[in-house]
Amino acid sequence: MADVITYRAAVAEGIAREMRRDPAVVCLGEDIGAAGGVFKTTAGLFEEFGPERVWDTPISEQAIVGAAMGAAMTGLRPVAEIMFSDFLACCWDYLANEIPKVRYMTGGQVTVPLVVRTANGGGLGFGAQHSQAVENWALTVPGLKIAAPSTAADVIGMMAAAIRSPDPVVFFEHKGLLASEGPLPPDGHVVELGEAAVVRGGDDLTIVALASTVPTALAAAGRLAAEGVGAEVIDLRCLVPLDMAAVLRSLQRTSRLLIVEENPYQGGWGGTVASIVADEGFELLDAPVRRVAAACVPLPFADVLEDQVIPTADKVTEAARALVRY
Repeated sequence: MADVITYRAAVAEGIAREMRRDPAVVCLGEDIGAAGGVFKTTAGLFEEFGPERVWDTPISEQAIVGAAMGAAMTGLRPVAEIMFSDFLACCWDYLANEIPKVRYMTGGQVTVPLVVRTANGGGLGFGAQHSQAVENWALTVPGLKIAAPSTAADVIGMMAAAIRSPDPVVFFEHKGLLASEGPLPPDGHVVELGEAAVVRGGDDLTIVALASTVPTALAAAGRLAAEGVGAEVIDLRCLVPLDMAAVLRSLQRTSRLLIVEENPYQGGWGGTVASIVADEGFELLDAPVRRVAAACVPLPFADVLEDQVIPTADKVTEAARALVRY
């Protein structure tokens, strides 16, 4: 049997591979050292690389990201952890106004090659301040790359690409996927940022998903297959760069598009995907573009209420049926 690894362990494995390859890679964040991270996504790094390269920080998102910015500008390749993606709001000035603009404002003389990792998304009942999916926050900022893997292998491959990138990358690790398992990829595995993956083929409609909504879309596609409907599922993997070519290729065959996103409907990344399809692929469509997104409300603690807010396989299946009937 092939070796398997959890999504959680893949985070540490991906970072460790790059730290072994490049001595300029360092890690910093709250409790990422001997404690191994609050989600155990940095387990083993402190033991292997020591306090010179794995830095425990104070509880200050501004300090973490500000230090990472300075380190990146002066030759290191920092991987900074913000414990929950909701807390990106605490260091938003650095992330929105400083880090993504340095390369442009210095005419390319200074780059900021850093990764800001963060635990993202709901489904675990962590409540309104610890459960948000906030990829759409970063999507509003030119100059940031945005990665959001759905599998353990993609965590490792995309982490390599993110750390090697000359530009800043926000790397969203979904809390609801941490316990999932997948094949351990070989050494040297790199997944270039901006390449979507077709994770299930089909000819009747295209379902575009990201991170936690990929398994949700696959579950819905399985139900649809039992009804004779072939749903093609595309895992975008990244929002910047955004692989719209893969989406348009799929629509040439299916002519129907369903977008499944955990961001709130208002301002979610699915609106951007739908807009590009309307601009560049309108004549491919035989039905309106549909979006299944989170409701525009704070996320509840109670799991039965949280299920009412975020996308589920039931909601995706129902939307897909309506789209095929259109």
